[in-house]
Formats: sequence, structure tokens, C-alpha cells
Amino acid sequence: MNTSGSRRAFLPARCASTEEALELFDSLDAIDTGFMLGAWSGGEFPTGHPLDGVLGAYGWHGKRFDSEERVHPLLFGDGKRTFAVRPAWAWPGLPLVQRWPWLKSRAVSRGLRVFLPLLATRRSQARLRMIQFRGRTTAAMVYDAIPVHDVFRKVDGDTVLGLMDAKGMERPFFFLLRRER
Repeated sequence: MNTSGSRRAFLPARCASTEEALELFDSLDAIDTGFMLGAWSGGEFPTGHPLDGVLGAYGWHGKRFDSEERVHPLLFGDGKRTFAVRPAWAWPGLPLVQRWPWLKSRAVSRGLRVFLPLLATRRSQARLRMIQFRGRTTAAMVYDAIPVHDVFRKVDGDTVLGLMDAKGMERPFFFLLRRER
């Protein structure tokens, strides 16, 4: 795929399957950790994964990479402020959301979102590393306290496609990040 200019316009809004998303992911350019530094707004990239819709339902804002050693992987917003959430405290809820999709409904998530600030932290919760993944070396975010890493590929100069690879999860979860200015 030609990487000059913006490819965001050619990026589908969703993929029908994990296989299609993996094909797209594999076609994108690898990036280095320096490319990821800064603040990024997050967005959904649905593939039919059980976690599709969860982050949006609970007000996920994105990620912030202050340095290779200081990363805030889960930024949420309550409309007034943005705050980092400790992933290890949210991790036990993932199997519940996968088992009971109604937990990501608008009514339920609105009620539970008020408790997210209780999970807030100012401490870094992850690191950036270069890893070998699906035959290419690229930037990845390695969580400090949970068995997860997010692997990144470049869509264009301000957009990356992320893939969450979690131990015990049958298939990867995809998301988009757009650089904040």
C-alpha cells in the first residue's frame, strides 16, 4: 500500500470480520515508538468482537504517551475533564462485558460511568516497546499489570490502527487512534 499522503479517507469504518481487519492491519506500515509520543484520541473499529462498543459506552477518550517509559493507556472523559484509569482495576470487568452485552447499553453504562473516576490514577500504567508481531517489528504498548499489549500500525501521519492482543482472548480487538494537536 502506498503510504504517501493520508489514507484515512480509504480506511473502512468497520471490518466485517477479524480476518478482514488482520488483512488491513498487515497491509499498513510499521512505526517506531517515537511516532507514538503525545496524546491520541481513541475511536472504535468494529469487527464483531464482543468488546465492540464497550470503550465508547464508558467514555473512552484515548491514550497518552509521555515517553517510552511513561504511558497512560486508558484515558476517559466525563465531559468536564479527562483522567487516566488504572487498567488492572478495570480488567476484571472485561469477561463480564463479553458475557453480558447489556452492560454496554446506554442506560447501564451511563449509570456505571459515574464510578470510573474512582479508578483514576496519575501513575504511568504501561510502556512503549518495539516488538515483532505478525512478521514485522513495530511499536507496541505493553501494560504494566495485565497480560495485554496493544500493537500499532500507521494509517497516515496522524492516525494508527491498534490491535489489542490479550492473553486468553480468542481474537484481537481493534481500535483507532488519532493524534491530538
